[in-house]
Amino acid sequence: MKRATSVASHWPSREMAVVDTFTKLIFEQESEFSALENSIIQAFRDVDDNVLMDSLADMGEYLRALGVTEMLELVHRVCDQLASEGLLPEISMLDSRPASQVRSVH
Repeated sequence: MKRATSVASHWPSREMAVVDTFTKLIFEQESEFSALENSIIQAFRDVDDNVLMDSLADMGEYLRALGVTEMLELVHRVCDQLASEGLLPEISMLDSRPASQVRSVH
C-alpha cells in the first residue's frame, strides 16, 4: 500500500480531480457533482464521442469497461481539453494543503 500512496502523491492534482470525478461516475454518485466535476464531465463528452449523448450512469458503465492504459489516456485527454478551454484550475487551487505549504510551480 505504501507504493500506491507514493505514486498518488506524485500525480498532479488536476489528474486526480479527473480520476475522482470518474470514480463518482463509476459508482453512480450523480447527485454530488461540483461545478468543477460538471466541467470534467463535459470535457469527457467533448473528447470521447462514445459518451457524447450518454446518461451519467452509461458514462460510468463505459469507464468501468476501460483498461488501465485506456483510462490513463482518457484522463490525459480530458485534462488537455480542460486546459485548452481555460477551465482547468491551477494545481494549487485543487490542493487541500494551506497555501503556505504549497510549492509554487512558476
